Amino acid sequence: MIVPVHSVRWKKIQWINGPVGFLSAAELPAPDVIRWTPRRKAEVVLAINGGILTAEEACRRYRVSAEELSSWRRSYRGEGVKGLRTTRYRRETVSR
Repeated sequence: MIVPVHSVRWKKIQWINGPVGFLSAAELPAPDVIRWTPRRKAEVVLAINGGILTAEEACRRYRVSAEELSSWRRSYRGEGVKGLRTTRYRRETVSR
């Protein structure tokens, strides 16, 4: 019996470590996000850093400016997810 062989193309799925577990292109925030939480911003930044999205694709998909996206990347690099909050948390200082 001869079984036909079909060539099947599989889309490469790339996984990266996200802020709360593994993250792939399928788990990125929806393009019509209205409320940007720190976690969603971190997911976009990590997707760019991990090669799932380019910065240009992210700007186009999420309708954010390059400056805003650059700000997210700087904030994440400096303080992680906490740095992406819009209302800044107060740092506790110890005075002696």
